[in-house]
Amino acid sequence: MTTTTDERALTDLQREHGPALFHFLLGLTFGDRQRAEDLVQETLVRAWQHPEAFDGPYESMRPWLFTVGRRLAIDARRSRLARPAEVNDAVLDSAPAREDTAEATVAALDVRKAVRTLSPEHRAVLVQIYFRGLSVGETAEVLGIPAGTVKSRSYYALRLLSRNLPGYSSRSSSVSSGNRAAASATAT
Repeated sequence: MTTTTDERALTDLQREHGPALFHFLLGLTFGDRQRAEDLVQETLVRAWQHPEAFDGPYESMRPWLFTVGRRLAIDARRSRLARPAEVNDAVLDSAPAREDTAEATVAALDVRKAVRTLSPEHRAVLVQIYFRGLSVGETAEVLGIPAGTVKSRSYYALRLLSRNLPGYSSRSSSVSSGNRAAASATAT
């Protein structure tokens, strides 16, 4: 008995049923031409490996080919779903880079510590202006103090913060950094 199908019979099989098998598998692969072509090839390899299928009681090999192709498509889909999706370099390059939050977290902790050293009056002004986003006039109204006092307290509070923040006072942008950090630190 022959262990593989005759090449001529396989060529005839591919010529007669290949296009219909391809279109059938194209539907099962949701239009993925390469997957459908691979499945056609694998189906024909199975026909080559099983010459007994040619001796079946049916007139055409098409039902056998379609059944084998459908089972291969199902197995391939299950296999793909069972493992994580592959990520290529293009996907990684287009993904947004996450900011390193460690430095911001350390700065926020330093600001919280420095804000605790401020008087309640200075702290209240900073909370209103930098955390709640109120204007000087609105802060004056909320706190019940003159606008000039709000300006004075915020100026001196920021100066104290810049002195009390380790490693920040020598920077030229220490006051603006202190403002942002003060807003996040006083929020909690």
